[in-house]
Amino acid sequence: MSSIEEKVEELYKRKLNTIGLRHFGKTEKINNSIDTALKEANSKSGGGGNNYPDIKCLLDNKHGRTVPVMIEAKGTKGKLEKLSKDGDIIGITYKDGKANTSAVQNYAVNGALHYGRAILDNSMYEEVIIIGINGSTLDSAGQPSDSEYKAYYVSKKNHQIPKWIDKLDPDWKLLKPSMVNTLYAILDDMNLTEAEREKLKRAKEATLENKIQAIHQSIYDDIRLKDNLGTNEKLYLFCGLIMAGLPIERVAPLSHSDFKGNDTPQNNDGTVILGQIDAFLKYKKCSTDKIEMIFGLLNPVFKNRILWKPENGESILKTLFLQVQQDIIPVLDSSLHLDFTGKVFNKLSDWVSIENDAKNDVVLTPRYVTAFMARLARTDMNSFVWDRAMGSGGFLISAMDIMIKDAQSKIIDKEKLEKKICEIKEKQLLGIETLANIYILAVLNMILMGDGSSNIIKGDSHDYHDNFPATVFLLNPPYGAPGKGFNFVEETLKVMTEGYACVLIQENAGSGQGQPYTKRILKNNTLLASIHMPTDLFAGKSSVQAAIYLFQVARPHEIDDVVTFIDMSEDGFTRQNKKKSNSNVNLRDTDHAVERYAEVEAILLGKMPKTNYYTVENGKVVKDTITLSGDDWCFSQHKALDTRPTEEDFMRTVAEYLSWKVGRLMIERVNQND
Repeated sequence: MSSIEEKVEELYKRKLNTIGLRHFGKTEKINNSIDTALKEANSKSGGGGNNYPDIKCLLDNKHGRTVPVMIEAKGTKGKLEKLSKDGDIIGITYKDGKANTSAVQNYAVNGALHYGRAILDNSMYEEVIIIGINGSTLDSAGQPSDSEYKAYYVSKKNHQIPKWIDKLDPDWKLLKPSMVNTLYAILDDMNLTEAEREKLKRAKEATLENKIQAIHQSIYDDIRLKDNLGTNEKLYLFCGLIMAGLPIERVAPLSHSDFKGNDTPQNNDGTVILGQIDAFLKYKKCSTDKIEMIFGLLNPVFKNRILWKPENGESILKTLFLQVQQDIIPVLDSSLHLDFTGKVFNKLSDWVSIENDAKNDVVLTPRYVTAFMARLARTDMNSFVWDRAMGSGGFLISAMDIMIKDAQSKIIDKEKLEKKICEIKEKQLLGIETLANIYILAVLNMILMGDGSSNIIKGDSHDYHDNFPATVFLLNPPYGAPGKGFNFVEETLKVMTEGYACVLIQENAGSGQGQPYTKRILKNNTLLASIHMPTDLFAGKSSVQAAIYLFQVARPHEIDDVVTFIDMSEDGFTRQNKKKSNSNVNLRDTDHAVERYAEVEAILLGKMPKTNYYTVENGKVVKDTITLSGDDWCFSQHKALDTRPTEEDFMRTVAEYLSWKVGRLMIERVNQND
């Protein structure tokens, strides 16, 4: 007797027959590329073995675009799909090294997604449609009476995040060969929303932090490395391993067999790594001086015999490289524009004091803050963005992301778009960093973004005098510098003729400790906004109270100009920092953080906010003027104090009086009795 699952399969196969779409059975071969991809991927049980979708199809528009369709069937009530609490389709999950495969084995959509991602990961296909079908009850004719389905579009352009194809009708007419171009047009319009991209970025960052932490733990635990490598050397080691692991066209990636464990200074696992790094930098068309600078930092590390000396036939370098290749390289998706190397730096500094860190001068700005500030400074595809103390390049990466998206939304012609994106990366970004151990992070970051390193300069920004036509200035300065870092701001604004500047700085720099720079800045620039940020913004990296100051450049501040002061001390994020080496900073959106930042952005850009977390009525927003002395820029200096008694004040006063009165009466009665 046929099972309900088989009946469900038969029902949907009849639909495919009706629309004229050829379908392939569980073990039937569809083509070599798809068959091989399904064979090479881990099975739904989490180990080896083939993958066998219940039904397979191939859409073809006869013009070179083919899209595989993977269909998985179930025959039990409630087994169509299983979602996480965040609404994501659950795949194979891992805990303590053990795989949990129940979702992909027992739910139709989850199993279909497993097959779809296997194809995207192991073949040249860039997109796939996955469909889960289910039913649990048969009617008197022996046919499913409660059949259900759900279809998703999964593509590399969307980072394999499934997008629901809600327009697929019950008869699946959109899958009909004559309708394929109509379906493709629908798929082409399916892109990640900003909220989905942000969610994906957070997930990638969390994964990256965990992977980096594990490798740092390996370095931290190895007594040979602990005693023979300094902090900066560990940083360079990690950066070098990443460069050696990144793919290079026409150059085979390093593999396990390339590490021979040779024990000579001229031929060892260290020289293998350095050779691959050299090929990588030349492939990225880095300048000769940049390559020489990088090798000046990396050579002493990878020539250290402790790293390449074999023990039991295997060197430390081999072990660490294979860990980086397996855990880090797959996470480095440059199209998301994340501050990868900033994560490396911050995780390493969890354990040790980084050189030059005594004054919190190398605390790197969180990505959601760099993106927020870049938007406040009105960054677009025509902006020229400058950061004079760039750290790992976080501000430039966020600005680049905004600029490229703006270009993509405005330029239709592909050739013109590619030209514009190259101009953005090569000509419209300028970063300067004086510390070598931080500069190498920025260079690697920008190379990962597609070689935007042309204007990434190592040196003292105070000595930089070239004519870069900056229209956006973003900065988190060294707080130990004069004026808490406002000397950088003044120097830059003097040479800017238009645009906006957004500065994250120690807040008391705006209450007098930034003078005389703050006073002089107002002579040629307008303070538009002052934002009081959370006290734990840097999550244990720094304890300073920070504020964001937003300026309009080249317009003198007038005494009656209104400044917007905003209290963002409660920004919706919960930050947790643990000092132990096996723990990590945890950033969680616990109270609509994304919406809160969007609201403040709308307020300051003159848009209509969609939420009301920060209003004049609740005291979180204050509109006020400032003096021209440069010492009253803090939110607390303008916060309105409401001296009017409330009903609660009245009730409390009455209660206190009655309590006092009753006490007096009791004392008098006791005295009378005596």
